[in-house]
This record gives sequence, C-alpha cells and structure tokens, in this order.
Amino acid sequence: MLDESIAKKKIVTYAKSIFDRGLTSGASANMSVRIAEGWVITPTNTCFGFLEEDELSVVDHQGNLLRGAKPSKEFLLHQAMYAARPGDTCIIHLHSTYATALSCLAMDGAIEHAANAVPTYTPYLTMRLGVIALVPYFSPGDKELASAVGKVAENHAGVLMANHGPIVSAKTAEDAFYGMEELEESCKLAMLLQGASANRLTDLQIQTLRAKFSK
Repeated sequence: MLDESIAKKKIVTYAKSIFDRGLTSGASANMSVRIAEGWVITPTNTCFGFLEEDELSVVDHQGNLLRGAKPSKEFLLHQAMYAARPGDTCIIHLHSTYATALSCLAMDGAIEHAANAVPTYTPYLTMRLGVIALVPYFSPGDKELASAVGKVAENHAGVLMANHGPIVSAKTAEDAFYGMEELEESCKLAMLLQGASANRLTDLQIQTLRAKFSK
C-alpha cells in the first residue's frame, strides 16, 4: 500500500496523461488510491489536467474528509468498488468518448448482455481486465449507482455505467491506468465495427485468455 505522498504523485501524473491525450475533458473524471488511513481521491469539480497534490482529498474509511478539498461526489462509488475488491488499490472513472458511447446503447440491443458488455475482438481487454459488466443508469453520486457497481465488482474489474461511462479497479495505479486505456480502445473498436461482419474471439479463445490472465 502506498503512502500518501506517493499516492498523490501518482494521481497527478496519471490524471494529467489521461487529460493530455483526450481521454477526459473538463471536470468530468475522478481517481482514487488506497492508503493506510483510507483513500486519496480527486476533489469535486476539478480537472485532470490541472490537479495539484495539496488540493487532493484525503478521506478516512468512513468517508470523512481529513485533508484537502471536498472529495468527488462519486466517492461512494469508489468506496463500494473497493469493498468488493479488497486487494485493489486504485480506481479510475472517466467519461471517455467511446466507452461512454457504448454505455448509451440499449442493454438488450448492441450490448448483448449486462455481464459481457464489450465485444471481444482482440485479446487485450480480456488480458487486462477480464469481462466488462454493464449496470443500469442512476444519477451521478447516487447511492443506488454505488450499490449496483458494488454488486458486480467482485467479478468485474471494469464496469460500464449506462449513459454515464466506465470505471476500472486494479491492484496498482499503473494497472488501473493501462486497464482504462485498453477498455476505451476496445469500446472504440466495438463502435467502429458496429454492423460489420467482424470476427470475434471464440468462447474457447476467451476462456483460455481468462485462465492465463485472470484479474
């Protein structure tokens, strides 16, 4: 588990990279890292491109603010995912374009199943995150959204929230960062290949990948 200073440096570094490459815009994303006291999380209404270490929110295990600015309204969402994945130390939530676009498609339409929300065209999403779940729409910051994500998070390191966007949990900040990148790229492929006669990986190929690279 990271100490507070290193956690803050990682959040600022990875958040700026995410912003600089256009994976998020405005004040539309949040990231947290687990520390001994609780979590470091990005403050509410802050932009990933201009974060400062001193302003990052430090909250205890009950969600009480210890230091820094007011935490993201999505703190409950992060807390629920950490509770389901006690071995993980970092969570990233974005409104990245392609993952959010895919999350807006009807659950019984292009997204074929809530427990397998992103079509598997390449091995890399399975290798990074495994199968991606989809949960119904709830308002940002809503306790019901946190509950819905918490219910699927034990078996899904990546989740699409309908009409909202993606959230990824991982054992390290680096893994969460790479996992989110791969999820966005996989959603981009899914959107670009809509209606095309494209080959997906077979169930056996996916099972082999999951057995070798299980998250």
